[in-house]
Amino acid sequence: MQEYGVGVFPSVPTKSAWKKALKKKRVKVNGHLAHTSTFLKGGEKIELSLAEEKPSSKTLIFDLKVLFEDDYLAIIHKPAGILVSGNSFKTIANALPQNLKPSHLSDATKPQPVHRLDYATTGLLLTGKTGASIRKLNQLFKEKKVQKVYYAATIGKMPLSGKITDPIDDKPAESHFETIRSVSSKKYGYLNLVKLDPKTGRRHQLRKHLSTMGNPILGDKTYGKEGFILMGKGLYLHAYSLEFIHPFTGEHLKVTDDLPERFTKIFGEL
Repeated sequence: MQEYGVGVFPSVPTKSAWKKALKKKRVKVNGHLAHTSTFLKGGEKIELSLAEEKPSSKTLIFDLKVLFEDDYLAIIHKPAGILVSGNSFKTIANALPQNLKPSHLSDATKPQPVHRLDYATTGLLLTGKTGASIRKLNQLFKEKKVQKVYYAATIGKMPLSGKITDPIDDKPAESHFETIRSVSSKKYGYLNLVKLDPKTGRRHQLRKHLSTMGNPILGDKTYGKEGFILMGKGLYLHAYSLEFIHPFTGEHLKVTDDLPERFTKIFGEL
């Protein structure tokens, strides 16, 4: 039942949303409450009842820089110091409706981020504006058809390039890196501008992989070296580019987001 429902109702575009609807007892099959284990043979009548959303008494006023937008999707710049989604009021998800144009398509829905960036990470975030778009974009990520490039400032001497394949949470993980520039530093020995190409999408993957190498990201309070934690400047990790084929128009999209000034102060312009 959990697998079948995705895509049937535009208002429930993802597996997690469908699972929540089942858990909240909002789905019936032939008049009976459905569960994640309900088996479908075909020909059943499926009903979805969603509680009316009460309009929020508060509106999040938070300006976002929009780098690409059409009726299907949008790509925005995520600043540091804000969650992408969650139970907090101040999230990118809550700021999207005030920053994006409403979609004119029949399955338009509240804009929704389709991947994650850490609280302290800056850069490009892809969002869907329709039920079909959210499903298609999630599928592109699942099939590894979205190419992502990050830049980080790392500590210590590094090889010119390489591949890191240490498992994360007992799951396969793979990150490729290329050292673009290195500068000497009194405090850190070396600081490096590193281009990163994650082939998998594990939680904190790039931060963990670089820390495992002995080259943690500058400003990383969780995976950094003791005595080398940079306070007050944030995490030097930036989601620089997204590249994929638009799932509805067939357009080849490649969007970039310039390095923040704190990077260029150390390494100069790309």
